[in-house]
Amino acid sequence: MAITTTNPATGETLRAFEALSDREIDARITRAAAAFHGYRKTTFAQRAEWMHAAAGILEGKTEDIAELVTLEMGKTLKAAKAEIAKCAAGAKFYAENAERFLADEPADPESVSAARAYTHWQPLGPVLAIMPWNFPLWQVVRFAAPALMAGNVGLLKHASNVPQTALRLQDVFLEAGFPQDVFQTLLIGSGAVEKILTDPRVAAATLTGSEQAGRSVAEIAGREIKKTVLELGGSDPFVVMPSADLARAATVATTARCQNNGQSCIAAKRFIVHADAGAEFQRRFVENMSSLVVGDPTDERTDVGPLATEQGLRDVEELVDDAVRKGAQVLCGGQRPARPGWFYPPTVITGVTPDMRMYREEVFGPVAQLYAVPDIDAAIRLANDTPFGLASNAWTGDPTEQDRFIEELAAGQVFINGMATSYPELPFGGVKNSGYGRELSVFGIREFCNAKTVWIGKPHG
Repeated sequence: MAITTTNPATGETLRAFEALSDREIDARITRAAAAFHGYRKTTFAQRAEWMHAAAGILEGKTEDIAELVTLEMGKTLKAAKAEIAKCAAGAKFYAENAERFLADEPADPESVSAARAYTHWQPLGPVLAIMPWNFPLWQVVRFAAPALMAGNVGLLKHASNVPQTALRLQDVFLEAGFPQDVFQTLLIGSGAVEKILTDPRVAAATLTGSEQAGRSVAEIAGREIKKTVLELGGSDPFVVMPSADLARAATVATTARCQNNGQSCIAAKRFIVHADAGAEFQRRFVENMSSLVVGDPTDERTDVGPLATEQGLRDVEELVDDAVRKGAQVLCGGQRPARPGWFYPPTVITGVTPDMRMYREEVFGPVAQLYAVPDIDAAIRLANDTPFGLASNAWTGDPTEQDRFIEELAAGQVFINGMATSYPELPFGGVKNSGYGRELSVFGIREFCNAKTVWIGKPHG
């Protein structure tokens, strides 16, 4: 894929970039390794000062950065501004908590026959971050903030359709005062990833992206015996039981499916509704989806902008067309509008069966699958009948049902009577084909640290 800025609202390519050569990549890794040796010795207080400064830059330049994000990947301006605010909050969270998260953890010395014994956390080194375009700022910051606060250095291979956003993030960290080469953006294609991962100076990797990309990175890193964290998307269930507040559930369901123009790993995608609530929920949900305004992402009145790439639009169209050919019914949307750009309308489909591709594949666009089930047992079975397991949503006022969903939904996260999202304070990640490892919270900052056991013997005599 060419490294270009192409406006998804018009399809016009605005700027192209040359990929780094092998020689330039090697030089960048050399610089990262050199930077790490000095940076790891900086104090938490110094890193926190720089990280707070980065948060302040993001807040102070929200308008300009948001316009760039919208230009490159098509999310609405209001969504881009919200993403920047979230990045600033995440940066502050790790600036304020990293030292506590990585403080030495004492063990009982008597139980291990020592004078002192404790766990000591140390950074690993340069970490390669392979990031997607859908949240081009937040995906990076939720890696970079904990990694840099832990004393690691970052090498960012961003998606090829958001090069200017990637370069802008590098500038933010430099402007904040972080030493040169502690965070570098590498403008490279996916073909260069293996060269970087196999370089002995690169300690680990994190990837957010497709299942196929995750398998490739995990295979390479496995051969090299290097730590990886993978977040590979999902086909998240949104279960609605009769005791739920159906009006609110339908409203949140609309946001949950169409946030970020429907291009979110943890967007609810399969809406599984108890038969006793089905008719009312369907009516409200279809009305809400039909009322969303699709259009220019720079217009404050727009709810849903274009998909980020032309291939992404084709993928969504193919999945919908496949389902319709095999008997699914479209309740709203389902047809690409006759206009320039990569737009697709909010769509609700029912009658989806296991022989249809979308039953198993993630639909990365504003398309909702609506299912009816007779009871909670059927709801849980259907919710878990997917190769993915990132997040899940369940709506019920019954405490017993809530407990069952918490225990039985196969996912890294479960949200009861609310929309799945990410918080700096909570771990984020999945199970099954959605990947492994965790971002955010204390777990996220420790992923790329060595938990070093320290044992100090008792004095003799």
